[in-house]
Amino acid sequence: MSSGSRRPRRILRWAGGLLAILVTLLAGLWIAASMALNTDRIPAGAVEKRVTSKDGTVIAYEQTGQGPVVVIVAAALADRGGARRFAEQLSDRFTALNYDRRGRGGSTDTQPYSPGREVEDIEALIDASGGPVYLFGSSSGAALALDAASRLGPKVRRLVLFEPPFIVDESRPPMAEGLSQEAAALTAAGRRNEAVQLFFSKGMGIPAPAVSAMRYLMPGWSKMTAIAQTIPYDLAILAGTQTGQPLPRDRWSTETAPALIAVGGRSELFFHHGAQALAGLLPKARYLSLEGQDHSAVLLAPKELAAAAGQFFGAPGQP
Repeated sequence: MSSGSRRPRRILRWAGGLLAILVTLLAGLWIAASMALNTDRIPAGAVEKRVTSKDGTVIAYEQTGQGPVVVIVAAALADRGGARRFAEQLSDRFTALNYDRRGRGGSTDTQPYSPGREVEDIEALIDASGGPVYLFGSSSGAALALDAASRLGPKVRRLVLFEPPFIVDESRPPMAEGLSQEAAALTAAGRRNEAVQLFFSKGMGIPAPAVSAMRYLMPGWSKMTAIAQTIPYDLAILAGTQTGQPLPRDRWSTETAPALIAVGGRSELFFHHGAQALAGLLPKARYLSLEGQDHSAVLLAPKELAAAAGQFFGAPGQP
């Protein structure tokens, strides 16, 4: 084969590699942006409240709007600020409860940590609202919302899961082993910047130079380092779902609430494969690809995402 015929193939491989880097970079940047673009301002009409969870942890949240209650469960390295615009979009038809997960924002934290305690936090919010409720969770928060629905039964009417980061095949390398322990050791030593860098590089696969640029260029970086100790929390919630193997069949065997598993049409393939696998596992679930959206939709396309969630939840008074 001539060198001239090999050159186009090399260019295509180079372009494909560059595209992959850009995709993973953007997936990380949206998290940093979500912390940067939202201020500490409570939205107009929102009421700030607190509820005490079973173990004494105080959970801070904002209540916005009127109608059936939707509890919004945040992703890794995000507090309620990242979902404020989304909550506002829901508030014309629903009562949105946008809360700080334990260890973040205005919520306290009680040790030792366990994913079950985060389910108890959601149950405390449901009970305070009078329940039952709808649940919305994004990324790792989607896995937490699913755990809550499985455990809390009739307290959850329906749930929308946006891009749970499940790795069920070879469309993405499995999560690195020992990542949670590494992150915990770094935060325990006060090396919070390095813990966040580790999450983006080793966890999300973003090239190290890009992560370094994020650290110095993104205004939201300091907010993420402030809650870096919660990285192992999300990794514990996702345990067993990012191995490149089929999802555990018994983990959500008691989940009976209707579920919508939504993925952005522009998102990486592994999100779609994981959502489709989950939809095939749950008894009342369906998969939806949202045209033109990606992992940043909670922040950058809240109107479109809220419309899809609201349609699935149904209009007030509708079963």
